[in-house]
Amino acid sequence: MKIRDRHVIAIALFIQAVCALFFLFDLLSSIFSFRSEPIPWQLREVIEIGAVFGLVLGFALGAFALRRVTQKRRHVEGQLRLASGAFSTLLEERFDDWGLTPAERDVALFSIKGLSTREIAGLRDTSEGTVKAQTNAIYRKAGVTGRPQLLSHFIDELMGGIVPSK
Repeated sequence: MKIRDRHVIAIALFIQAVCALFFLFDLLSSIFSFRSEPIPWQLREVIEIGAVFGLVLGFALGAFALRRVTQKRRHVEGQLRLASGAFSTLLEERFDDWGLTPAERDVALFSIKGLSTREIAGLRDTSEGTVKAQTNAIYRKAGVTGRPQLLSHFIDELMGGIVPSK
């Protein structure tokens, strides 16, 4: 959420709070007789009209902020879908480039997802030794030394080779 959106929301909430406090004070003063003399009806109506205007303005600003936040959420969800699709496409391209077998593709994908050798073996109904042999073949074909480098390879590609400055 941008700072501007936060300010709009804060202003809307402040306006609504002030107006609500006016009506609450007015109600409590009628019940408990805070005032010895009532205020003139003309002034009271002007204050009430101002309070109603403030509530309507607060509602409008809140609706505006909600609309902007909803648009931003939709935009971010769209970007996430694109990134997810891009990651899947990138995985498939690299798996093709490296010449991974279907079994190695499965093991590589499970490995990237963070599953342990034991978990992968359980899912694939194979021995842990087979999974270890397949992961070693994957690392050799990918030119990496282990799981962290394999995952880092994909993250670097998605980020366009950006290296953070120190």
